Amino acid sequence: MVEVWKEKNELKPKGLDGISDKQLEYHFEAHYKGYVKKLNEIWEKLPSADRSKANQNYSEFRELKSEESFNFDGSLLHELYFEGLTEKKLQIPESFKEAVKKDFGSYEAWLEDFKATGIAFRGWSLLIYDFTSGKLRNIGADAHNSNAMWNSIVILAMDVYEHAYYVDYGPKRAPYLDAFLKNINWDVVSARLEKARKMYEIFRQ
Repeated sequence: MVEVWKEKNELKPKGLDGISDKQLEYHFEAHYKGYVKKLNEIWEKLPSADRSKANQNYSEFRELKSEESFNFDGSLLHELYFEGLTEKKLQIPESFKEAVKKDFGSYEAWLEDFKATGIAFRGWSLLIYDFTSGKLRNIGADAHNSNAMWNSIVILAMDVYEHAYYVDYGPKRAPYLDAFLKNINWDVVSARLEKARKMYEIFRQ
């Protein structure tokens, strides 16, 4: 059995403001663990898949490779999502505000764009560090493995699938977005941003 991303219950936040423990329980146990389980199954089957029958219309190999990216990205983005939440009331670091001001004009402009991305897309609103340009960008994804910008790393991941908020808010997404923003683990976000900057300096050499 291939092992990847074991249960990691320490990832599951509790006591958030506006996002209930029940909502988080369903989200973590049913969705995150579901992607991990299916990814393991796919990685078990891939070595024996018949590559001689690979076909772009349909083949076992194509199907496994396609679902590999969906479940890999689903597992990873959910880890980034849960790691980025905390019950602590952390202040937004000035260093983060300055970073987004450089690429968006102001913190407020970044926030408006990030939230609008969360409304416009079906699955994710993601703040990424683009290693091609060295800029921060907000991108949206309708599915875990769609709309990506290659050569980038995720700094902040906001899940906007219905499963992220339906227990607490029903079909109302906007109040969930506000709740998410109140619970961001800015220590984690700052650490990711600092690592991304260091990686960019190495990459551009």
